[in-house]
Amino acid sequence: MHSARTPDEDAPTGRTLGEALAEGTVLLDGGLSNQLEAQGCDLSDALWSARLLSDAPQQIETAHTAYARAGAQVLITASYQATFEGFARRGTGRARAAELMAASVESARRAGAVTGRELWVAASVGPYGAMLADGSEYRGRYGLTVRELERFHRPRAETLAGAGPDVMALETVPDIDEAEALLRVVEGLGVPVWLSYGVAGDRTRAGQPLAEAFALAAGIDQVVAVGVNCCDPADAGRAVEVAAAVTGKPVVVYPNSGEEWDADGRAWTGRGTFAPGRVRDWQRAGARLVGGCCRVGPSEIAALADQLEAAGA
Repeated sequence: MHSARTPDEDAPTGRTLGEALAEGTVLLDGGLSNQLEAQGCDLSDALWSARLLSDAPQQIETAHTAYARAGAQVLITASYQATFEGFARRGTGRARAAELMAASVESARRAGAVTGRELWVAASVGPYGAMLADGSEYRGRYGLTVRELERFHRPRAETLAGAGPDVMALETVPDIDEAEALLRVVEGLGVPVWLSYGVAGDRTRAGQPLAEAFALAAGIDQVVAVGVNCCDPADAGRAVEVAAAVTGKPVVVYPNSGEEWDADGRAWTGRGTFAPGRVRDWQRAGARLVGGCCRVGPSEIAALADQLEAAGA
C-alpha cells in the first residue's frame, strides 16, 4: 500500500502503475459523481463534484472508499472539474483553490489505505470544456489555440503534480489540439500520465480519426497508457484495438453506462448498456487498465473485479 507523502518525500515503495500494467490488468474505479449522488449529495453547482472538496470533503472520501472496497486498484481524484477559474467564480482565491486540489489527492490516498491492498491514486485533469460546465467537453473545438489551452491547463497540472499522485489522468479529452496541449504541459512534471479521449463511433468527440489522436502519445515514455473513457460501451472495443495498434502501449478503457448526457437539461437519458463481461474482449484487444465512468457504480466495479479474478488477471 502506498502511504501518503509530501512532494518532497521519496516516491513510495512498491510497483509503479506502469510496472503493474506490464504484468497484468489493473482495475479502475467508476463514476465519482453518481456515487456522490447515491450518498445524497447535490451536484447541481457548476463545479459539480469538485464543490464538495470545500463543502463536504468527507463525502468524497466515502465515495472513494466505496470503490476501493469494491475492488478498485486505482482511485481517480475529484479534480476533474476543479480549476482556478471555476473556484474563482465562487469567490475562492488561488491559494485556497490550490489547497483544495491537493486535498483531492490526499482524500483518495486516505480512502485507499482502508483496504490494505496495493492501490494507486490518479489525479484527474479534465478538459477545458469541463470548466465551462455546458457540455463542451463532449464537443471540443473551443476556438482556442494549443498555446491558449496550455496556459489554461498548466497551473492546475502543476498543482496536482505537486500533491504527489501516482499518475495523472488526462481524461475525457475531446480533440487532438487539447491532447497536444496537455502532453506539453505535463512534460517535465515528473509524474506518469495516461491519456484517454472521449469518442463517438470511431472518432474523437471533435470528429478526428482515432489513429491520428492516439498517435500523439505513441513515442512518449511518460504516457503509461492511452485509450478512451466516458464513451458508449459499444464504442470502446474498436477504440481499444486502434489504441493498441497505433501506440503499442497498454490501453486504458473506462466507458460510461451507455446513457446519454443532456447538457441543457443536466440529466442522463436512455438506458444503461454497461456489461462487465465485455472486459474479456477489451483485454484481448490490449486493454490493461479497465473500469467505468459516469453512471457506473461500485456494484459494476465489483462485477468487473469478479470477471478479472475469474480470468486470472
